[in-house]
Amino acid sequence: MSTPRKRTTSRTRTATRILTALSATACLAAGLAVAPATAGPRPATLGDLAKKHHRYFGSAVDGPGFADPAYLKLLGSEFGQLTPANAMKWYATEPERGVFDFTAADQVVSFARAHHQKVRGHTLLWHNQLPAWLTEGTWTAGELRAVLKNHIQTVVRHHKGRIMHWDVVNEAFEEDGTYRESLFYKTLGPGYIADALRWAHEADPHAKLYLNDYNVDGIGPKSDAYHRLIKQLKADGVPVDGFGIQGHLALQYGFPADVRQNMQRFADLGVEVAVTELDIRMRLPATPEKLATQATWYADYVEACLAVEKCVGVTVWDYTDKYSWIPGVFPDEGAALPYDEHLRPKPAYHAAKAVLGG
Repeated sequence: MSTPRKRTTSRTRTATRILTALSATACLAAGLAVAPATAGPRPATLGDLAKKHHRYFGSAVDGPGFADPAYLKLLGSEFGQLTPANAMKWYATEPERGVFDFTAADQVVSFARAHHQKVRGHTLLWHNQLPAWLTEGTWTAGELRAVLKNHIQTVVRHHKGRIMHWDVVNEAFEEDGTYRESLFYKTLGPGYIADALRWAHEADPHAKLYLNDYNVDGIGPKSDAYHRLIKQLKADGVPVDGFGIQGHLALQYGFPADVRQNMQRFADLGVEVAVTELDIRMRLPATPEKLATQATWYADYVEACLAVEKCVGVTVWDYTDKYSWIPGVFPDEGAALPYDEHLRPKPAYHAAKAVLGG
């Protein structure tokens, strides 16, 4: 008679892999020996493992990283997708009216193509990081529409055929679900969003077009506003293909327990979902306990994406604390990314990899 065995669920297997990874990391941190792996093929990367799930795992990249060979080596080998953090924003691409500069953007795209990586375009229309000639100008509705159309279509056509997804409109709503009082909204009304999507589609019919925002991880007034908007845009025949959930989290505010449910309700509208800017910051100094909690959150977020068929991938907002934007914006906070400032993988890296099957 065989001895009955307990059933091992997918969740249990995932938890076991995470605990094993964290234990190894703790041993290394304590200076203890970890048994060396036997010689074999190159270890699977985050990008490799995500691809097996028909998804991508990517990283944002910014200018300083291109002067760092060690950083570039990991960027080109570990990830299957790149997002330019700043190089495609309006201040960088059209610093003077009608004068376009794609030098920094082309650097990202060329690197990605050389390393067989997908590229997400970020962002065509945002209320921040605009050139002074635009924000300090006085515009009629007709003038601003012409400026917007020219900017969007010039940028999209320049990169036509090389961009997988575009964040067409970024951060269009306030926390309470009302429209953000941006230059575009105040001058043109809410219809600027549909116009921007149509113009981008005309310029590159094959690129997937997204709306993108932060604090929309769970169900609430802000994500509700996007749900209503996307539903209406779809009904009106406007080309909207996806919803980008940025995923800027902080340990002190708790994990959005309904993130999977929220992803699914957007998928049910017939659009893709992508985690576009994931980082999980903490109050410094980092401690083993905080890093363990962070690792669990990374695993839970990746697991939520895997559970929703139309969730197409996860992008971290740069992969290393060395180049994180957070310390410059949130004093005394940081340590938000899967690699530390010395380009060493943290528990968060191992946890995400475990969920993907590494």
